Amino acid sequence: MSDAHNEHESVIKTPKQLIAAIAASFLIPIIAIVLLVEYVAGNSKVGAGSDGQTEDAIVARIQPVADQGFTLRDANAPKQLMSGAEVYKTCAACHDAGLAGAPKTGDAGAWSARIAKGYDALVSNAINGFQGKAGLMPAKGGNPDFDDIEVARAVVFMANQSGAKFKEPEVKAPAAAASATTSVEPQSAGAPVASATDPLAASTQVEKALTPNAGQKVSADAGKKLYDTACQVCHTPGIAGAPKFGDKAAWAERIKQGDKVLYEHAIKGFQGKAGFMPPKGGSSASDEEVKAAVDYMTAASK
Repeated sequence: MSDAHNEHESVIKTPKQLIAAIAASFLIPIIAIVLLVEYVAGNSKVGAGSDGQTEDAIVARIQPVADQGFTLRDANAPKQLMSGAEVYKTCAACHDAGLAGAPKTGDAGAWSARIAKGYDALVSNAINGFQGKAGLMPAKGGNPDFDDIEVARAVVFMANQSGAKFKEPEVKAPAAAASATTSVEPQSAGAPVASATDPLAASTQVEKALTPNAGQKVSADAGKKLYDTACQVCHTPGIAGAPKFGDKAAWAERIKQGDKVLYEHAIKGFQGKAGFMPPKGGSSASDEEVKAAVDYMTAASK
């Protein structure tokens, strides 16, 4: 038999081989189609294994901001003063644990001598700050945004839980708006006048009037000035875990954290293992002034 005859012979020589070939011709395309469908469908399953694409989850993500529990307030409306219990949430950082010599709320023994000084003395110390033998009371608990009435309410809240019987401070009726009765002062002769036909010049003058300190840098001695008026209360004696001014060992680890971290702790406040740093040291200084004070202290401790 010649080789040419063998070349035309079929590879399927038995009935079993024929059946296997027929089955494969059906199964292989079907398997390929199933795998292709799975591949295409699988690409659209973002977040597979979670409920992130469910209808409820999508509705929750796109719901209006007003439904998130935020309370929208008119910026021009009178300030709503907080109650003593609400303000106490700030005071609790020291008065719950007794940090920096703060008397614990509810401890009649620790409060008795203070209550004996009277309501006015307690409120004055809370508003203006107080340096005692045992510790420090930062002005307004370290939050300069508190109103004096809010601070007084917090004092009454704590003192009355510790043996006092002070009355809730009264809120004075707001005075009538001064703009309704005050006439506009004439502009001085030397002041620049914006032309009515030059809106850009008028806009620039208004912006300068609203931001009188714009562009002004903090003076070189601003850090020392703030330290002398506020920071030294804690950083000179080293109370409430504050590193002493000029103590290189105490400042070394803090300086390693970098200026960014130190600035953030000084501006926003910080609760550490050893003590408490009130926001801006309990002062109403600007962020730049606080940064200058940090630079002043770190420079003296390197």
